Amino acid sequence: MEQNKTTKASQWSGRWKLLAVVFVCAAPMLFSYLTYYVIKPTGRTNYGTLIEPQKHPIPAAMGATTLDGKPIALDAYKGKWIMLQVGPGECAQACRDQLVAMRQLRLMQGKEMERIERVWLITDATPIDTMLMRVVDGTRMLRVPAASVTSWLPVEPGGNIADHTYLIDPRGHLMMRFPKNPEPSKVKKDMYKLLKASAIG
Repeated sequence: MEQNKTTKASQWSGRWKLLAVVFVCAAPMLFSYLTYYVIKPTGRTNYGTLIEPQKHPIPAAMGATTLDGKPIALDAYKGKWIMLQVGPGECAQACRDQLVAMRQLRLMQGKEMERIERVWLITDATPIDTMLMRVVDGTRMLRVPAASVTSWLPVEPGGNIADHTYLIDPRGHLMMRFPKNPEPSKVKKDMYKLLKASAIG
């Protein structure tokens, strides 16, 4: 009888130790989630608009392909922060400025820049200008049906989806939208705070 009690006590002790290890490992991710989706202290200010991921889940079947026609999903970049731009392949000046700004904002993060991916979702079959591809080298360029993104991404009242840069967190949650013609210094500040506070990605 005494031996059984000792064995059970040993089993419970092992279970508690295992739970403690799991909690320690999961704590940074849980804290990050609570900080940005549950706890919203009044003293915190964001330049970008926070988006509730539950209202705008990433479409399971977006129909995205690489420029050479291979199927791909945004999940391919899961684990990193994704700066996202959407628009037609005939990239006008405003579009080019946004793509260049994403490149610069990533570089501004210094050693943290490896935690960020830049993605351009192209909503038509227009060939991409070769010079533009060189200028924004490193940007992931994917083609998607326009309907897939217009039904997913929220815009400012009276705005256009191509006006915004969006941010997706490392878990694959759409979480922030920056305004049309954003101030780079303020976007940089938001990005810095997110990267500093997050233990993932």
